[in-house]
Amino acid sequence: MGSRAPARVTARGRLGRMDFTIRAVRPEEYEELGDLTGLTYLNDGLLLHGEDDFYLDVLRDTARRARESEVLVAVDADGTVIGGVTFAEGGTAWADIAVPGEAEFRMLVVAPAARGRGVGEALVRACVDRARALTGCARLVLSTAPKMVSAHRIYERMGFVRTPDRDWRPIPEHFLRTYALEL
Repeated sequence: MGSRAPARVTARGRLGRMDFTIRAVRPEEYEELGDLTGLTYLNDGLLLHGEDDFYLDVLRDTARRARESEVLVAVDADGTVIGGVTFAEGGTAWADIAVPGEAEFRMLVVAPAARGRGVGEALVRACVDRARALTGCARLVLSTAPKMVSAHRIYERMGFVRTPDRDWRPIPEHFLRTYALEL
């Protein structure tokens, strides 16, 4: 994945104004983002088997994700990682449902203290921009758990539509809804 200049974002949310930057994760931030991602999934009840869930190790392994896809972070003015997302081109290792000609984002997380400030939407917007910049990319897709209601509102506000024909189960007991944005 090519490197891009960081995007400085100024957002106004219900908690007031907050400046943050969206950019590629740096190696010294891998552990911080991995911890944030794992804890977010745990604390939000998104792992079926809690701390024993096999997926927790995948979520925490930011170094691997950064080697095999593009990982973006939202960084607060003081350098704290306050969010992250994994972006993958269709047909690559980190694309669960995207096929060639599509892109996908996964593992979108926002630190609890930063929620409601536009961080999640800014990370999704960065993925939309990346997908639009890919030659031949017709849509951006994602999978989401039914309980991720706040995220669903962001996706729908940004023009993503449900694609129930693509809904799936990575394991029998875990159902995922899908959304797509035509580019």
